[in-house]
Amino acid sequence: MNFSALTVLCMGDVMLDRFLHGDIERISPEAPVPVIRVTETREMLGGAGNVANNIAALGGTAILLGLMGDDDPGRRLRHTMARSAGIRPALVETRRRPTICKTRFIAGRQQVVRADDESLDGLEDDEQARLLEAFNGNLPAAQAVILSDYGKGVLSPAVVAHAIKAARLRGIPVFVDPKSDDFGRYRGATCITPNAREFAAAARAPVATVAQIETAARRLIEQADLTAILVTRSEKGMTLVERAATHAVPSRAREVFDVSGAGDTVIATLALAHAGGRSLVQAMHIANAAAGVVVSKLGTATATIAEVMHELSAQDEIIGAGRVPGLTAVTDAQDLIARWRDQGYSVGFTNGCFDILHPGHVSLLAFSRAQCDRLIVALNTDESVQRLKGPARPVNSLAQRAQVMASIRYVDAVVAFGEDTPFELITALQPDVLVKGADYTVDKVVGADVVLARGGRVVLADLVAGQSTTNIIAKMRA
Repeated sequence: MNFSALTVLCMGDVMLDRFLHGDIERISPEAPVPVIRVTETREMLGGAGNVANNIAALGGTAILLGLMGDDDPGRRLRHTMARSAGIRPALVETRRRPTICKTRFIAGRQQVVRADDESLDGLEDDEQARLLEAFNGNLPAAQAVILSDYGKGVLSPAVVAHAIKAARLRGIPVFVDPKSDDFGRYRGATCITPNAREFAAAARAPVATVAQIETAARRLIEQADLTAILVTRSEKGMTLVERAATHAVPSRAREVFDVSGAGDTVIATLALAHAGGRSLVQAMHIANAAAGVVVSKLGTATATIAEVMHELSAQDEIIGAGRVPGLTAVTDAQDLIARWRDQGYSVGFTNGCFDILHPGHVSLLAFSRAQCDRLIVALNTDESVQRLKGPARPVNSLAQRAQVMASIRYVDAVVAFGEDTPFELITALQPDVLVKGADYTVDKVVGADVVLARGGRVVLADLVAGQSTTNIIAKMRA
């Protein structure tokens, strides 16, 4: 996974986050409140700035656009940005409002109180004009746009509408972290990423279950002309609703120290992954892993590529929970392939009924695995086998065949397809190597054109004479 060639334009409410760490040793004699003896002060970018921080931590480049005041927090903000090579500041300075500064007092690992210095006034005409000018000037360098709305005034309706329209005219996806419960405000966005509470407020309907989320999201997508809505549901994981499909991914059970900034991590990772060529479903899995990393840290945190890759590996077990043992869903297989390619591995593909496993099958699998670094085996579903082999087949169900196939040491993942041929599956997975028995010729191999078109290889494997499921069944009957 490499995001180093990607640039994301982040516009929204930029803040300075201050963390004052210390110990509580007594109660104040002036009032019944604890006294914190401050031992450490840390400052970092917050709000839209934390989105930019996450992008930089993941290896991408963030253009950070927002307002800042002519004050000490503003100067501290510039100093903080200067420490990150992955952030290109495009801040508009104003004398009409202070730099937003949130100061958190932390005793031990517990946040005790927070103090906010901010202005909630609407944009002045010149402030809005300068923001739009800066946006237009930086948009051509971006592969994605994030609108980080904290409701502090920067993302006025006019600014939001202009940003989405200008980006979409260039074919640039727009991701929105919403504050308003009126999603029509973000009309035309690619994906909105509300948390469960924000989504419930916008839906104005029950959203406790995936089915309820899907119903409400489809209505909101239609009303606001969105491509998708991703609802982050804390310990329940995430639910992505697109116009034609709904996908859910669970979170991994872990100790949670602080959820501060987790939404920033989600939208940063989602935008980077999608800008890098992943589908929204694949990007959701990566974003879910990144969020799992940051909630285990204290304070406004970020995740690195190495941490995300480690979390993705840990979540692989959860992704398969409750499904047919040994069988991987197609969307999860796409995620696996993306991660394998990020690690420099080539991916092979072969398919068949594999009803009663015999030495001919094992020979084919061993040969296939020798042609690549990772091998995916596609099994015909039971209905597909019946159409191909007759009503008496298969002898073993898909669940049984998948469990056996997944235990073979040459096989790295097992998927299933219900069509008569695996063409659609090959198109979805885009393997580097396609292996078929030598009783075919390359021009007759289904999916060969797909693999060859992307520079892959089609390899024919010699068959073991006399080995077939049909022969085994005939011997058993005899």
